[in-house]
Amino acid sequence: MRAHRTTAALMVCAGAALATATAAPASAAPDPPPRARVAVVDCTGNTQVRPGEFMLACGDGNNVLTSLRWSRWQPQAALAEGTDMVNDCKPYCAAGHFHGYAVHVRLAHPQQRTGHPGQWHFTQVTLTYSGSRPADTPAVVTSRLWG
Repeated sequence: MRAHRTTAALMVCAGAALATATAAPASAAPDPPPRARVAVVDCTGNTQVRPGEFMLACGDGNNVLTSLRWSRWQPQAALAEGTDMVNDCKPYCAAGHFHGYAVHVRLAHPQQRTGHPGQWHFTQVTLTYSGSRPADTPAVVTSRLWG
């Protein structure tokens, strides 16, 4: 009889724990430690902190952030002003011309870098154009970064 009550109590506790676990929202990735050095990973897999240039279109090099001036670089986010150099690819990319657009850059969503213990990297970039912008491009563009 005692074993029966113990088993029943364990089943109730397990059921409650399961209900709580499934009802709770999925936990976000852990935050980097306050003194963590969070980097951005370039096309070749190298980490950079406060880069002056950063290529967004790794496959063809037709989009690169230049003249980056960082006003903030902290474990949660990094902010910069710069120029987004974009190839118009007219009539085709090899014959196209690059045009510069003033842009605010925000790096965010730091995560631990897979395969690199102790390294953190930003996984999202948001570009906000302060004036003109490339054709068919919204004023705010958010993209996932490699890493």
